[in-house]
Amino acid sequence: MILRLINTGSRKGMLVAFIMAVLLLLLPLAMKNKFYLHVMILVFFYAAASGAWNIIGGYGGQLSLGHAAFYGLGAYTSTLLYLHFSLTPWLGMLAAGLLSVIVAIAISYPCFRLRGPFFALATLAFAEVMRLVSIFWRDLTAGSVGLLIPFKPGLANLIFRGKEPYYYMALVLMLIVLTISLWIENSKFGYYLEALKEDEDAAEALGVRTTRYKLLAASLSAFLTALCGVFMAQYILFIEPEGVFNMNLSVQLALIPVVGGIGSAWGPIIGSFLLTPLNEFLRSWLGGDYNGLNFVLYGLILITVVTLMPDGIYTSVKKLITRRKPGQDLQNRHGKLAVKKQQTRG
Repeated sequence: MILRLINTGSRKGMLVAFIMAVLLLLLPLAMKNKFYLHVMILVFFYAAASGAWNIIGGYGGQLSLGHAAFYGLGAYTSTLLYLHFSLTPWLGMLAAGLLSVIVAIAISYPCFRLRGPFFALATLAFAEVMRLVSIFWRDLTAGSVGLLIPFKPGLANLIFRGKEPYYYMALVLMLIVLTISLWIENSKFGYYLEALKEDEDAAEALGVRTTRYKLLAASLSAFLTALCGVFMAQYILFIEPEGVFNMNLSVQLALIPVVGGIGSAWGPIIGSFLLTPLNEFLRSWLGGDYNGLNFVLYGLILITVVTLMPDGIYTSVKKLITRRKPGQDLQNRHGKLAVKKQQTRG
């Protein structure tokens, strides 16, 4: 019901979206448990990061298996600028995003000129290269020891004493990615991405510059992923190679949209609201006494969801609620024609 209302451009849909936004804004005031607040921060973070992946992986149809590379590049760029040059993370976000865009173009351009799984392999290899570089370049990155960000609370440093400011920052980050995704879905850029995803040869025959638009999608995706890396670095105040260039993170960023609904603006959000709390609560409840059981249950739930809804939760539910009875479309068309005739006569 909520998905149907949000999907429509009606006043009811706008009202439901407004109520949900107000509830999310007021949630920290009612949520006294810091662990639950931490989980919500992770929900927003993964919704934003997987939404960034969805731009190239969902809309563009280009599978990325190493998006953790851009996440880690953003985290390390901002942190190093902050530690060595006292540059505020706000500017560090911009520097990290621009550097990630340059790297994304350098990786993507030769891959997009060719057909096949080259982009997926290139991103996977680049993430591993970045992990090894950050481990062995000890003079710059401190190697496997990692970098500790000093606790100096302040808005300029993006460091706060409580979790509430991080909650709102993560919420804003998620809303930014959501807004960009909604714009893509209703823009010429999004239509071109949809066309090249369905049939790249046909899109090129119609005059679509497929390489150009894939590069734009990859650049935008890398930029937003780097912003997520900067946010998480300032949240946990510590980064190290195994944590930021983690293969599991790359898989998770791709898995969340697949479960929620790949190629849709709301899919990553729905997937994150389902998978992130599930993962955190299972690990909290079963990670100690029954080590490993949380991964088994998590995997079984994932298999069940993907089997029952292969198109993702959002897409499957959308198809279900838009399915109409035979003859209903014809009745609706006749009704609209009758209304137009009455308006014309009036």
